[in-house]
Amino acid sequence: MAGGLLAAEDVRIAAKGWLTHLEAERRASPKTLESYLRDVAGFLAFLSDHLGGAPDLAALAALETRDFRGFFAARRSEGLANRSLARAASSIRSFFRYLERHHGLSAAGLAGLRSPKLAKSLPKPLAADDALSLVEAEASDPKDRAWVEARDGAVLTLLYGCGLRLSEALALTGRDRPLPETLRVLGKGKKMRLVPVLPAAREGVERYATLCPFPIEEDGPLFFSIRGKPLGPRAVQAAMQRLRFALGLPPTATPHALRHSFATHLLSAGGDLRAIQELLGHASLSTTQVYTEVEDRRLLDIYQAAHPRARKGGG
Repeated sequence: MAGGLLAAEDVRIAAKGWLTHLEAERRASPKTLESYLRDVAGFLAFLSDHLGGAPDLAALAALETRDFRGFFAARRSEGLANRSLARAASSIRSFFRYLERHHGLSAAGLAGLRSPKLAKSLPKPLAADDALSLVEAEASDPKDRAWVEARDGAVLTLLYGCGLRLSEALALTGRDRPLPETLRVLGKGKKMRLVPVLPAAREGVERYATLCPFPIEEDGPLFFSIRGKPLGPRAVQAAMQRLRFALGLPPTATPHALRHSFATHLLSAGGDLRAIQELLGHASLSTTQVYTEVEDRRLLDIYQAAHPRARKGGG
């Protein structure tokens, strides 16, 4: 996988070990590995031109801060956005941390590099009434293809009622039916977690399964497309878009927004942050803490709209 890098043999061997480490010990997904490798490959290609030859480990150890800055200046001039530059910086730092731990290489020049600042993006949950409207509208649509509406309603209920990622809901198989009171979910990084299942979610899945024209087998998918294939995310996104227009909801009303809504509404109701972290399958509490900022912002908006002291001229 790392054999095509523009680098000396010792760097290619080290890069292969780094990718193996990320996959085995950090449980990085294939897509993450591909992104990391692409970023580091781009950096090594830049160095090959910058240094006048394919870099080896000794050349990497001798890099100065200006060398790293030169790479990012070049990428910026190519039109790369701050988010892509920040990801590249993260990939390069990960590679050099591996080199330090496993090859004794210390690149002091990297310490002086600062990642581009990113505008903070908070999750955009739906209001509780809007989330319920989405789920109930799709679960009860009386059209001829009632099983399709029942299917989409079941999936959306799993996202909002259980906080599943769309990929996690679509990965369920016939073996998971009927849904238990507590569902075992394999999430990111192959991390297993237990998620309580609301009666509405169990009932929604059973309603869909009863109407589904395709046999639901233990080793097969739980959710099917209209052609009898495993249901893909685009079909759910299309259903969400249709409902968004029908209900007059904003463009931020996406399938993933239902997972955000699950977390935010639990927090609003007094849910414990660490418990919500476990339910969402977040590896770090800091990832979950972003929902406290969403709730704080919501409370501030309510305060500014309702409190006499927050109004202009209030006194």
